[in-house]
Amino acid sequence: MAATSNMQGKLYLIPTTLGDNAPLEVLPISVKGTIEKIDYYVVENEKSARHFIKKISSKKSQPGLHINLLNKYTEPQLLPSFLDPCLEGYDIGIISEAGCPGVADPGAELVKIAHQKGIQVVPLVGPSSILLALMASGLNGQSFAFNGYLPIEAGERKTSLKKLEKTSRENQQSQIFIETPYRNDKLLAEFIKTLSPYTQICIACDLTLPTEYIATKTVEEWKRTTVALHKRPTIFIIQA
Repeated sequence: MAATSNMQGKLYLIPTTLGDNAPLEVLPISVKGTIEKIDYYVVENEKSARHFIKKISSKKSQPGLHINLLNKYTEPQLLPSFLDPCLEGYDIGIISEAGCPGVADPGAELVKIAHQKGIQVVPLVGPSSILLALMASGLNGQSFAFNGYLPIEAGERKTSLKKLEKTSRENQQSQIFIETPYRNDKLLAEFIKTLSPYTQICIACDLTLPTEYIATKTVEEWKRTTVALHKRPTIFIIQA
């Protein structure tokens, strides 16, 4: 988008799809319109971001895009400079690898700096696997906590899981987790081994995709259920 004299640009938080489906099946047309107007982007992965931009707006000029990378390898001191185009009057878009920027996503750090600089932040509507899973779980949507990843070390993992189950029981609070997709089956096995037989577990995987699977059962019921979660993006929710 061309710079506007005497005005700052805005920072748009641009959601993406949760898998390889057509963007406009799950995204509003306003996302397409925003992408068509913006040439400055901050993304996790340039290749996948360009693929997404091309898919949602095939006529968008790729050579004219200005892209900065924000991932675990990005030096923190570089982040303020990513917002320089906004100070010059250009809009910037943050694109996550999947779902909504700033939610379980490194884009949150740039959004924080934008607020400090007085730059307007504009979140756009799009799919969040966390909220979609909670909506479909039948578990408590009034009180819930997103915990991200459990500890890797087995002892710490078990202790953390039992503590969160206790918190869920005492507060009637849904506890939400994610895991690296190739370790999903192992996490479910740990849930079944560690949690009370009456604790409920929701498994929501491949959300918005043709292979979508969502089910809520007690631990005891999951013991008698076979489900293949390997390498499938999955949200886990428990409620004691």
